[in-house]
Amino acid sequence: MERTAVNPVTWSLDLGFNQGEVVTGQTRTLYVSGQTATGPDGRPEHEGDVAAQLALAVDNLEAVLTAADMTLAHLVRLTVYTTDVDALFPHYGVLAGRLGAAGAAPATTMLGVTRLALPGQVVELEGTAVA
Repeated sequence: MERTAVNPVTWSLDLGFNQGEVVTGQTRTLYVSGQTATGPDGRPEHEGDVAAQLALAVDNLEAVLTAADMTLAHLVRLTVYTTDVDALFPHYGVLAGRLGAAGAAPATTMLGVTRLALPGQVVELEGTAVA
């Protein structure tokens, strides 16, 4: 598999994501359902704590990747859903730091939404990984 970053503009690199990625060659693709701050029993955790919710959502995303023999470095697409963009931005470094440490810069979109499926959740991460 070969990945080629596509960045006709470069401002996104400072934020840790590429504008696009071309993936060629023989690949396996994993489509990851939205991951939130839930424990192993599926119950929401960290109500009111945006940073802790984001960290646990990344942990849960990484757990799905690991179960598929992939890592954060395999992410080519990441969608971040949040009920409060302004509250999430100060903590975005939690996600950007984990992606950066993995050498990942997936094409990323952040969307403000009215609510998530589980009450009290502020952030949900959905991804596509290719290996």
